[in-house]
Amino acid sequence: MVIGGLGLGLAAWMLPVNINALPPALVEEAGERSAGTAALGEVLLEREKLGPAALVLQAVTAVDAPGTEPLAEGLQRARNLQPELVPWGGWDPFLEPLVTNAPELTESTPVLQFFVATDARTALAGFLSNSRSSGVRSLLRLREIDRAVQFVPATRPGGQVLDATVLLTALLYQGEHLSDSLRREVRGLAEQALAENDLAGIEPYLLDLLSLGKRLDWMQLTELMRLIDSTETVAEFAHLSRLAADDLAIIYTAALAADAADPVANYLIRFGRQGLADLEFALGAGQGAVKQLLQRQVPINRDSGPTLGALAALALLHPGVLLGLKYLGLLGGAFIVFRGVDRYFLARTSQGALPHLSSGVLAVFAAALIILATEPFLLRAAPVSEFKLSFAVPVLADLSDGASAELTPPTSTMDSSTLISIGFFAALQVAMYLICLLKITEISKREVAPLVKLKLMENEENLFDGGLYVGIGGTATALVLQVLGVIEPNLLAAYSSNLFGITCVALVKIRHVRPYKCKLILESEDLLTRADVKSI
Repeated sequence: MVIGGLGLGLAAWMLPVNINALPPALVEEAGERSAGTAALGEVLLEREKLGPAALVLQAVTAVDAPGTEPLAEGLQRARNLQPELVPWGGWDPFLEPLVTNAPELTESTPVLQFFVATDARTALAGFLSNSRSSGVRSLLRLREIDRAVQFVPATRPGGQVLDATVLLTALLYQGEHLSDSLRREVRGLAEQALAENDLAGIEPYLLDLLSLGKRLDWMQLTELMRLIDSTETVAEFAHLSRLAADDLAIIYTAALAADAADPVANYLIRFGRQGLADLEFALGAGQGAVKQLLQRQVPINRDSGPTLGALAALALLHPGVLLGLKYLGLLGGAFIVFRGVDRYFLARTSQGALPHLSSGVLAVFAAALIILATEPFLLRAAPVSEFKLSFAVPVLADLSDGASAELTPPTSTMDSSTLISIGFFAALQVAMYLICLLKITEISKREVAPLVKLKLMENEENLFDGGLYVGIGGTATALVLQVLGVIEPNLLAAYSSNLFGITCVALVKIRHVRPYKCKLILESEDLLTRADVKSI
């Protein structure tokens, strides 16, 4: 029974499913059911979108995904055939006013670089002024507003940056490169700015677009903007482009693979660098892996150990069912193990002499302990994300102390010393529980009167309360060790000793001591009744 219970528990532990996390086997299975990430670049090349395809190539090269070489060769062929498209990342008929006066470049170029020249802005403004779109006309009128906080107004010297950014917004709007929801939001901000004669409301969006326009070419920018649903997501992507500039290709490709930018931004803002590493793993597995990871919005459990990969497909379809089977298996395995131990001791004593172990209660606590040890994201507090949106306060910020700005790198698992402490305290209470059972067995086997056994049981009250003493001592010891820095500070490790102690004493006194005392009292009363009858 013990061997069978251990086997059942091991099989349950190897099921590819976790709480608040995805095992690598599940991510890989999702990737195998879909096209590879490099295939995304091939599709972009077929649509003559060289700029986005170049970022996809950077990403698949970084994650060593299959299909990198064919994509690189295809991109090079496309560049050789149409070198005039390389600076823009592809062709768009709305670029005609800019192409005429644009400098001759041979590499992918950030789109705002083309808007800096006065001639280019004049030509683009003249082209857009003929637009029949009321949204475009509203955006162009923003150039006339003389009140701004973070920009120099376009009508003043030095206002070229605001002028170029507004024209870029109008060109994106005219070419229908913004998603429907983002178009409505941008138009509403523009109309509000015109009504108030103040750019304060739309300035944050223009700053974010400025950040993206300084890093992406025209086609890369348009492909991204069609995936963004709100100005909030524009702000998050601009924030990520500044903090993770070296990984922009990874972030950009993940948005293309998921066909949505919002979940990518949410995932990275929440999980930081660890989330970025998980996205790289998913990109290496395939587009389906990226979609699965972003749909679940949970990290990858890289310390999950060996898993039954054959059941990964079932875990994708029915994760809740498989998670329930996993915990039922752990609980059933622990119950069978304790039941086997119980029968082992009974076989070596007189029948019925040893009280039965409370296998069900012990199994629940053992399974809970195993779940805590193998589910690192269950109780762990979310680490501080390196990509968390924050607002700088220049007056209060001390920029001279660089060390104070460093973030503690996130940990993906519970500290090993904490797990060892919890396991040690649990083992102590199990040993204490068995000692109490052996003492009850010893008293029950003595050839003495029931009243004497009752007195002996009362004499052992301190032993039966021993679990509490051990639990309190364990908690005090753990707190002292945490203060001294021997183990990581964790209240769960300290107070688990008290919890196990309370559970042990409750099991001993309620499950064993009380029923046995009740039996002795009834036997004593029966003997006294018989003695009275005989005396009469």
